[in-house]
Amino acid sequence: MKRLFITSLAVILSLTAQAHSARADALSDNPILFVTMVPNPADFATLAATFANHVATPNQAFRGGDLWIRYPDGSLKNLTSLAGFGNSGFQGAGAIAVRDPAVHWDGQKALFSMVVGAPTAQYQLTSHRWQLYEISGLVPSQTPVITKVANQPESYNNISPVYASDDSIIFVSDRPRDDTVLHTYPQRDEYESTAVVSGLWKLTTGGQLKLLDHAPSGDFNPIIDSYGRVIFTRWDHLQRDQQNIGASMGAFNYESETSTTPLQHAQEFFPEARSILDPDKQSNVNLFTINQFFPWMMNQDGTDLETLNHVGRQEIGLYSERSFNDDPNVQEFYGQYPTGQNQNDFTIFLHIKENPMQPGVYLGTSCQEFGTHSAGQIISISGAPGVNPDNMVVSYLTHPDTSGATDTPSANHNGLYRDPLPLSNGKILVSHTSNTRTDTNIGTSSSPLSRYDFRLKLLDQSGAYGAPGTLLTTGISKNVSFWNPDSMISYNGNLWEMMPVEVKSRVRPSAPTLTVPLIEQSVISASGATLGELQAYLKQNNLALVISRNVTMRDRNDRQQPTNLRITGTTTQSLPKSGKIYDVSLMQFFQGDLIRGYSSGNSTGRRVLAQPMHSVAAGLNPSSGSTINGAVQIAEDGSMAAFVPAGRALTWQMTDSDGTPVVRERYWVTFQPGEVRVCASCHGINTADHLGRSEPQNTPLALARLLAHWKNQPVVNPTYSLAVSAAKTKPRGKFTLTASGGSASDSLIIKAAINGKSCSGRHSLENGTTTRTTTGKYPAIKGATLSFSLNAAGSTSALASTESKLPGKRAKSKGPTLKQSCKKLIKSLKNR
Repeated sequence: MKRLFITSLAVILSLTAQAHSARADALSDNPILFVTMVPNPADFATLAATFANHVATPNQAFRGGDLWIRYPDGSLKNLTSLAGFGNSGFQGAGAIAVRDPAVHWDGQKALFSMVVGAPTAQYQLTSHRWQLYEISGLVPSQTPVITKVANQPESYNNISPVYASDDSIIFVSDRPRDDTVLHTYPQRDEYESTAVVSGLWKLTTGGQLKLLDHAPSGDFNPIIDSYGRVIFTRWDHLQRDQQNIGASMGAFNYESETSTTPLQHAQEFFPEARSILDPDKQSNVNLFTINQFFPWMMNQDGTDLETLNHVGRQEIGLYSERSFNDDPNVQEFYGQYPTGQNQNDFTIFLHIKENPMQPGVYLGTSCQEFGTHSAGQIISISGAPGVNPDNMVVSYLTHPDTSGATDTPSANHNGLYRDPLPLSNGKILVSHTSNTRTDTNIGTSSSPLSRYDFRLKLLDQSGAYGAPGTLLTTGISKNVSFWNPDSMISYNGNLWEMMPVEVKSRVRPSAPTLTVPLIEQSVISASGATLGELQAYLKQNNLALVISRNVTMRDRNDRQQPTNLRITGTTTQSLPKSGKIYDVSLMQFFQGDLIRGYSSGNSTGRRVLAQPMHSVAAGLNPSSGSTINGAVQIAEDGSMAAFVPAGRALTWQMTDSDGTPVVRERYWVTFQPGEVRVCASCHGINTADHLGRSEPQNTPLALARLLAHWKNQPVVNPTYSLAVSAAKTKPRGKFTLTASGGSASDSLIIKAAINGKSCSGRHSLENGTTTRTTTGKYPAIKGATLSFSLNAAGSTSALASTESKLPGKRAKSKGPTLKQSCKKLIKSLKNR
């Protein structure tokens, strides 16, 4: 029956393709892969929304969309349908929604994300996840084949995949940073505590999972540009919790990420207060909030993470409040002084694509946060490697009036745009709706209708600003219904057309690698260590090393925090103006801990809070000489060096000797295990600092002291533990093994023995976390003593061990019986 349906549908699609072919208009020289969506007028945490668009419930991701391809002759093919996925009519167990196609370097296959399934009856609660799939057979004569990507985290939502240079897959997921602590799921954003993705992840060709960026409020839409960099949008919202003071969410803290016992307070440490009701509010310190979606970049291994070319808010022209209100040298920024060549601004930059005709120029959507399904104005930014932030330029490709919704559009407002795709023939494809108003449901609750009619169109670039041009299709319609699950939702009409990509081969770029400047390399060599030895130690202990040369120097465009800085008790200083001088002594680091909960509203999962750094072993960094938690001493030459946790969001601030903040970091940054990261000055210098000086070139004294301290102390080997537990210890009963410690990248195995006789098999544990859980089944031998050991792969020395004794009188077991029981025991072990 299903095969007959698919065959009939193929005939219909073939006839449709022929009809389109007759009207071929050669809009593109290459096929265009795109998705269709059943229109959903709701725009908070839904599939086309600005953020929290990763949730797979039928109410947030309407079922009924498909993956389509349009060929240069105008013909269309429904790829998911021809591959046996999706259907029209009632959307039940086989229902799908589709998103985020990305083409392979050879142009012969593509990745995308798809959710499969929906409730088959009213009130039926079903659990579905966005998962990664790969499709081949994209040429007109081929039958498409869709396969699910192996080794992805199947319990979580995985979206926006792209091929890395080595065919690994980089994608966005809501998998917890540490999924052994499941009560932290879902991660909740720093804005309205809505469930959000945890950041960018990498699935290697060998099946290993690695966290590239732990983003407290989420990462979106990664691409690999022509230079091999990962370019993506990051939501930066590093501020105190607006769901806490002055709200009624019942905010509270847990003692740690592993704790499930609420504390009787909702204390916050960083950054400064955001509400006048905050008891931490100081009269001379202004309130602070930040809310921006900026383009970011990093290497394909997660190193060198920063905003695109280190561009700052000043270069983008964004208003920024000054941190202190009692110092005239600390200025708010409202565009009153020039900061470079750029004349245009934005706060949101989504749906990033690189222009193949202008490598290093990136197109995106600038829009309002809510009400338009992340549609607005099409803009671009220049950001090729080596382009100084002072020379980066934002260009408006559609009129500024199109950046937001309005009930009274000007003559310049010709609708709302998203998903810009610059084509290799110089044209630009966009998803466009002619409606200018905020979207709302103009239908009923059971038959919702959107005001918006998103269709793929060429952007008419004949005028000063772009306008909607030729349609890519004549329209794709569908009649669907599904349970949400309380109500039956029905829709019959044209589908939204979104997320286009061009199907063509591209030059596979080399992946950039981490480089350590020669100045710092010389310090490492002088310490008697090698860079390789240092990085091996860092990887083994899940650490990174961060270094600054002179923290008193700041970029000349940054005047919103103090610039008259001096290292306490020294003549190392930067005093560009007369007036108040700020003495700084310490660099205090904060780590993003998932410890904020709520007693009402979003009461599951956790929000990140900045906590003084504590995931570095005591004594590993030299003493700061203070009682300030998470702080290291700034050396008399202005330099700073510290071992910090890897794989976790970090931020920091410079303080005086008493811990009073002076200059605060405004972003979260994730470092990779083994990364040695040098930021020569506190706010990287584009062209010159406030005294006209270029980037400092001093040999950092703090690094030399840190390495001497590290070399002189005993090597701290990573500790491991292995524990066995069971609801009831009995023959044939189930048990759980929990291995903890070491590094998340360790390759570990479980060995076993019964009554002292070693089992020949072994079981490999998953890496990617420092706590690994395995379940198994006891053998049917009364009185048997089971021994388990944790070993590094390829090593005969046990890192940890544990035993479990089965009840009953021990019986004599012959060799063949033990051998068979051992085989069953090892085979029963399953990673959880």
